[in-house]
Amino acid sequence: MRVRCSSVLALMALSLFTGIAGAAEPGHVARAERARYIVEASSTQAARRAVLTVGASAREQLPIVHGVVADLTTWQVAQLEAAPGIRLFADRAVMTSAGLASVVSSVTAPLLSTTSSLTRSNDGQGQLQPTLLFQTNYPMLVGADMLQQAGITGRGVTIAVLDTGLWQDPLQNYAGRILASRDVLNGGTGPVTGDPYGHGTHVTSIAAGGAMNIGLNYLAIAPRASLVIVRAFDGTGAGRYTDVIAGLNWIVANRARYNIRVLNLSFGAPPQSYYWDDPLNQAVMAAWHAGIVVVAAVGNEGPSPMTVDVPGNVPYVITAGALTDNYTPYNVSDDRLASFSSTGPTYEGFVKPELIAPGGHMVASMSSNSYLANIDPGSMLPTEQMFTMSGTSQAAAVLTGVVALMLQSDPTLTPDTVKCRLLASARPAVTSAGTLAYSVFQQGAGLINAVGAVNSGATGCANVGLDIAEDLAGTVHFGGPANRDANGNYYIMNLSSSQWGQPLPGDGYYWSTGYAWGQGYQWSEGYTWSQGYTWTKGYTWTKGYTWTKGYTWSKGYTWSKSLPWWTTSGSGSGPAGSAPTAIEPWVPNQ
Repeated sequence: MRVRCSSVLALMALSLFTGIAGAAEPGHVARAERARYIVEASSTQAARRAVLTVGASAREQLPIVHGVVADLTTWQVAQLEAAPGIRLFADRAVMTSAGLASVVSSVTAPLLSTTSSLTRSNDGQGQLQPTLLFQTNYPMLVGADMLQQAGITGRGVTIAVLDTGLWQDPLQNYAGRILASRDVLNGGTGPVTGDPYGHGTHVTSIAAGGAMNIGLNYLAIAPRASLVIVRAFDGTGAGRYTDVIAGLNWIVANRARYNIRVLNLSFGAPPQSYYWDDPLNQAVMAAWHAGIVVVAAVGNEGPSPMTVDVPGNVPYVITAGALTDNYTPYNVSDDRLASFSSTGPTYEGFVKPELIAPGGHMVASMSSNSYLANIDPGSMLPTEQMFTMSGTSQAAAVLTGVVALMLQSDPTLTPDTVKCRLLASARPAVTSAGTLAYSVFQQGAGLINAVGAVNSGATGCANVGLDIAEDLAGTVHFGGPANRDANGNYYIMNLSSSQWGQPLPGDGYYWSTGYAWGQGYQWSEGYTWSQGYTWTKGYTWTKGYTWTKGYTWSKGYTWSKSLPWWTTSGSGSGPAGSAPTAIEPWVPNQ
C-alpha cells in the first residue's frame, strides 16, 4: 500500500535501503543552510547509514521509529527522498499559543486561598499533609475521592508525564514518588531541574499531586502514584517533533525499570498526514503496543469538527475532551462541554474524543516565577503557588490519574481493557427526550466515572478490528466508521451492513454491539474517503445541556456501581507532513 500525504514525506518503497547512487554534493551546496529532519528506514542502523551516504551525520538515534535525526541540505534531502525504503519528516519548532489568551483569563470566580494548615493524610499513612482552603471539585466530580477513601490512590503505579518539566511544590508531597526524570531538549540527557514554563507542573499536580483541600480530600486524582518526568518543551512552551519523539523513546526504553504504566501527553499539533504516517504518532503507537496506557489531549481548537490534534488522532490511545464548571465548582447543574474542546471525527473516520473529563478553571500547582504565571498573574491564587487554567491538557491529566487508580486496583489490565472499561462506565449527557445532548464526536462515551471504571468487568469493547502490530509494521492501516452525508451531517456507518455508508440507527450509539463507533476496518478495503467528501467547518454547536444519571443501555445494563449523578431542569434520566508540535494552546478560562 502506498500513501503520500505531504511534500516532506518521501515515497515509500517495499525494498530495503541498499545505497544511494549519485554524485557527491557540490561544495557550494554543502555550505548551504541545513534543516532538521527525521529520517526513517527499515531500522535505525539503515537510517543512519543512509544519512552517512549523503555526507551528513545523525545527531540522535530514534529507535522507537526506526530512525535518526539529521541536519540536511536540500541536495541531501532530494537524494534521500529518491532512495528506496527511506522516509523523511521535516522537524519544525513552534510556540504554544498560550500567550494569545493570557490577559483575558484572570480568575473572577471565588477561588480564594486564605490559609494553609497541616493535617493527617487520609490514606492510612499518617503523614502530615498541607491542607489548602479554596474551591475545586474535579476529584469528586469523577469519583476519585471515593476511591481514595477506599485506599485506591495510585500507589505502585508509575505515571510518565512528557511536558515542560516539573517544579516540585513542597505542598504536593512529591518526595520519594519521582522515580526518574529526563530532559531531552535539543538532544539532552540530563535530569529535569524545574519547569520554567509551568504547564508540566500544572498537569502533573492534577494527575498525581499530594496536596489536600477542605474536608481532607486530595486535590489530585492519584495522589500516591509514582512519577517519571520527561521534559521536551522549553521555557516558553516551544516544542519539536525530534525532542518529543526522543522523550517517548526514553520512556518506552525505561518502562520496565520504573514500572511505567500510564503516559500523559497534554500537547498537540495539526494533522498533516494520515495518522500512521506521522512519526510522533508512530512513537505513541509503539508506547501503546509496549503496554503503556497513553492518554492524549484532543486539542483546544473546538467546537468545529475534524479539529483533533496529533497525537490524539491515534485510534488506539485514549483521547480526552473537556468539561467546564462554568465557574461554579460545587454546582454541577450548569456544567457543560467546553466550547474550546476539539471535535471529531478524525480524518480517517474515527470517533474522538473517547471521553470527557473536567478541564475548565482547574486549580493546580504552579510556581509564581513561571512564564505562565508572569503573563497572567491574575490567575495565581493570592497566597498559594496555585494557578487556574483551562484546557483539554487538564482534562487529559484527570483521565491519566483515573487510569492509575484502575491499574492499582487491577495491575493485570492491558491498555485495550483499560480503554474498554473507561468507555463502558462513562456517562453521556442526554436531553430530556433521552437523546444525546452532544454528538458522539463531541463527547465520545461521555464523562468519565472513576468508580464505575474500577468496578467494571467489561472486556473486548475497545480497538475492535484494529491490529496495532500490523499498523506499526506498515502492512495494514485502518479507518473508522464516521462519514459525512450530502448535507454536511456526520454520522456513524453500520460496519455490519452490506451497504457501506448506511447510518446506524438512532443517534450513533449502537450499544448492543459493543461500541460500533469504536471499531475499525482495513483502510485498503471498503469505503473510500476520496469520493468527493470535503470536511467543512459548519458544525452546529449545542450548549446548555447537563449530564444526567441513570442512563440505561440498550442491552438493559444499568450502572449500579456508578457514582450518584444529578438531574436538573432540562435534563432527563433516559437513556505527516511538517506539522509542529506544541503544548495545547492555553485558552481563556470559560
